[in-house]
Amino acid sequence: MIKFSNKTFHIYNDDVSYIIKILDNNHLGQLYFGKAIRDRESFDHLLVEKGTNLAPCLFEGNLDFSLEVIKQEYPSYGTGDYRDPAYQVTSKNGSSITDLGYKSHVIKKGKRSIKGLPSTYGENVDTLEINLEDELIGLEVTLRYHVFSNISAIIRSVEFKNIGQETLKIDRAMSSSLDLYDANFEMITLDGAWARERHINSGMLRKGIQSISSSRGTSSAMHNPFIALKRPNTTEHIGEVYGFALIYSGNFLAQVEVDAYDVTRVLLGINPFEFQWRLRPDEIFNTPESVMVYSDKGLNGMSQNFHNLFRNNLMRGKYKNKTRPIVINNWEATYFDFTEESILKIAKTAKEAGIELFVLDDGWFGKRDNDSTSLGDWSVYLKKLPHGIKGLAEKINRLGLSFGLWFEPEMVNEISNLYKEHPDYVIQTPGRNRSYGRNQYVLDFSREEVVVCIFKKMCATIDTANIAYIKWDMNRNITEAFSYSLEATCQKEFFHRYILGVYSLYEKLLARFPDILFESCASGGARFDAGMLYYAPQAWTSDDTDAIERLHIQYGSSMVYPIISMGSHVAAVPNHQVERITSLKMRADVAYFGTFGYELDLNKVSPTDLEQVKGQIAFFKKYREIIQLGDFYRLTQGNFYSWLVVSPNKKTAILGYYKILASPNPSIKKINLVGLDANFKYSCNGKSYFGDELMNVGMILETEFTGLMQAESFKGKYTPGTDKGDFTSQIYVFQAV
Repeated sequence: MIKFSNKTFHIYNDDVSYIIKILDNNHLGQLYFGKAIRDRESFDHLLVEKGTNLAPCLFEGNLDFSLEVIKQEYPSYGTGDYRDPAYQVTSKNGSSITDLGYKSHVIKKGKRSIKGLPSTYGENVDTLEINLEDELIGLEVTLRYHVFSNISAIIRSVEFKNIGQETLKIDRAMSSSLDLYDANFEMITLDGAWARERHINSGMLRKGIQSISSSRGTSSAMHNPFIALKRPNTTEHIGEVYGFALIYSGNFLAQVEVDAYDVTRVLLGINPFEFQWRLRPDEIFNTPESVMVYSDKGLNGMSQNFHNLFRNNLMRGKYKNKTRPIVINNWEATYFDFTEESILKIAKTAKEAGIELFVLDDGWFGKRDNDSTSLGDWSVYLKKLPHGIKGLAEKINRLGLSFGLWFEPEMVNEISNLYKEHPDYVIQTPGRNRSYGRNQYVLDFSREEVVVCIFKKMCATIDTANIAYIKWDMNRNITEAFSYSLEATCQKEFFHRYILGVYSLYEKLLARFPDILFESCASGGARFDAGMLYYAPQAWTSDDTDAIERLHIQYGSSMVYPIISMGSHVAAVPNHQVERITSLKMRADVAYFGTFGYELDLNKVSPTDLEQVKGQIAFFKKYREIIQLGDFYRLTQGNFYSWLVVSPNKKTAILGYYKILASPNPSIKKINLVGLDANFKYSCNGKSYFGDELMNVGMILETEFTGLMQAESFKGKYTPGTDKGDFTSQIYVFQAV
């Protein structure tokens, strides 16, 4: 899948091509990224050299070779290209002018992992390594490219190595840079805040720089480390789109720059703000992996490439391609106010309803009756649980349920034994005020001794009980960033070292407890990123469990992340976040499309609702494998949301259709399905349809209020229609017959 001839690299599979050329100045130029094209002896005709009146030129007498206008593979600043660079390295004399020239390359089967960082893996992958060198300062840079045979994507990363005698300073190290020929794109981002994460935003590119980023120490709820560039006429199902995602959970930058000639440069990597890395002789620095997806099948085509890559070649462990247990979590049922007796009462009813896993959330440790105390002290609160976690887990198991437990490993309260013993473990700047956040501080995970300390504390609890699931939370971002373990000249390494520490603790726990299912959480969805999926194959999508808000969040999340990674629960009403009241049916109809579970006390619902819950659980168990492992398609968004999951053999399809607000006498509602077999005959609700009918003609949906009177009485009563009122939903199952 990788060929080299005439100084040109062609990386390709049946869907995508990526072409790089060694230029006359021995740097790398970018010729093409997009739909697969046939290989040929030379692609020189794709190289565009364009001189301008005032452009600085590298070669005297050749006014057509200027880095100001040439598309480049890993550009630097200072020798003619005035756009933001992919990297900057400062040498001993203070200069950041570099000259990375082609030295050698290697093409090989398979790919390596990146030490300390999450990365993709697989057997159906080829790798290209291009070695560049700046002899003057002793810098070697290796650009790595990976292509899978069945995914329309290129995975990139960069390795910096100091082969000289003097220490270098890396000031910027993007994982990927891409120059596109034009700027006729809409930029899509996933933005929001706590409780409303990953809403879809879009707008046309303009001249200059537009970007999203995080400097919070996490990928953040405000911006997800993903962007897409789509053509203005591209829809969910047709048209051209480029998608970019970073496999990283810390501070990031995703930037698009449109220059004076409408060339679009896309940069993705670690945020250079508050970043610098001292690279001593013989040391190596690796960037996170960047995924670049191309699709000519619309946004769904892009998303399915991300889904397939992340599900098959990023997630690991026992639950990688396994359906997930149905969960009940006690947080919104009890908050901190629970006892062993009350927990067992909830668990017993949950088991009778068909639930498979009980998760004990915050409040089980130290002297934790509120959020002001005990974080960092991961020993059981015997006043609440007199028989310990071991005793509770055994009783839960005897009911026939698996048992899960909540931790917040990265945090500490000032009122805690850990803080008394090690106040220096807290992230803080000497002599400066410490900001408060949720009555807690962040532990300095850039320090190995802190990571080891928390690992031992967690193991002391986990080792005592049969724990099948851990919810790893993080409820505070980093302020006053500083580490006592770092020299003054290395303090800007802190944020990257911190997230490496988080990854390190995950690795230690996974090695010790390979059968535990981890779910990542950061005040809900503040660290829902591809990096986390490498360690925890699912994430709590948002703290907001309102069905209407979850439509926006889950629709946006599916742009990049497979639905099997989305923690989605049915909660009580009025909703605890927005006080909205939606039907039990709608809450489940939304939550089905994820991991599925409940976030309430089933002892407090009516007998009628409890029977409905049992039916919901039975439905999900019947179709869980199709929902979680099938192909997911977004169909519509707005007042009417809809999405579809199709089984790999196309014999079963499940459509979710949701209405937010009702309107009187509306237009007929019709929807066209996608992804079916045109020749199959499908049955749904007693009617039959051929696949080509459902995809090309569409299906008529439920009716709303039309104004017709009830014929039998004419006493002023209207016929309401079958889709009554606000906040309604329908689930349609299509089965090939």
